[in-house]
Amino acid sequence: MDRLDRILDTAAPLLRRIDAILAAGGAPPQHRVWAELRRVRLLPGDAVRSVAVLRPEELLDAAPELRADARAYVVLAASLPGPGEWAGAAADNYDRARSRAADHLSGTEQSLGARLDRTADLADNLIAWMQDTRDAVADALAQALSSTEAIALAGDKPDLASARELEAAADVAALLLAAVADGCVTATDLLHDTAELAEAH
Repeated sequence: MDRLDRILDTAAPLLRRIDAILAAGGAPPQHRVWAELRRVRLLPGDAVRSVAVLRPEELLDAAPELRADARAYVVLAASLPGPGEWAGAAADNYDRARSRAADHLSGTEQSLGARLDRTADLADNLIAWMQDTRDAVADALAQALSSTEAIALAGDKPDLASARELEAAADVAALLLAAVADGCVTATDLLHDTAELAEAH
């Protein structure tokens, strides 16, 4: 359990209130929250929960296992026997086939070993992205909970006629959505890298 898990229950009432105000009353027309809503396309509660379901610990074993497989390919490529005392056209053909097989396993940018290494790097990057995004959203939630806007939104029921509540909800929503949106930008870059890796395969 990290900071986001610990703070999410505490923040849940504030998130529900903000979502209710935005869904029913909107936000001031020129408020920056509209730009963040267009980036994320989710209300703050759903956006925060979409980050909360990211579980970087579930990928922790992936990169070491992939790199172990890559090292195994290196060993396998090196173990393919040469023609030895065998000579002639058949020996030459065999040696070329052995060399191609070794290159396919390891030693070139397109070899299986190199691809596994790149996939392991991607797994490491995904883990870092998940944790960084979770931390950023946890920071934003902590800031929101300690803000004057949260105090303004602390009543029992939303007052949709209150300009103060609309502004406060929009301010907190913009803060939270910006943290999620920044994580989405990084995720888009990682997805682009994933697509390039798949094409290389």
